[in-house]
Amino acid sequence: MKKILGIATWFLIVFLLISTVKNLQKVAGIRSAVQAEKAKVEKMKEDNAALQAQIAQIQSPEFIEGQIRNKLGLVKPGEAIVVLPDVDILRKLAPQIPVETDALPDPNWKKWEKLFI
Repeated sequence: MKKILGIATWFLIVFLLISTVKNLQKVAGIRSAVQAEKAKVEKMKEDNAALQAQIAQIQSPEFIEGQIRNKLGLVKPGEAIVVLPDVDILRKLAPQIPVETDALPDPNWKKWEKLFI
């Protein structure tokens, strides 16, 4: 009877030890998940702050006036509108810069060959 009670006690101890190790692993996994979520929250807070700054800039009277002037083509008295063509057209109109290649002078044997042949 004592032998069976001793074996049962050891099985209980091993079972509790395995259960404790599994629970510690779960706790470690949960902690890493919490850290990952905290990092996501911090990133979202930074993004939110950037968006709030952008909203403040967009709602400023200077930005609104600039958008109205740019999109509707309005000008103040004494100003002139300059409209540039597309980039492709500008590239076609720009002067072509010749590409210079550095070349070594002909060696002496080629000069002699050209002279006599």
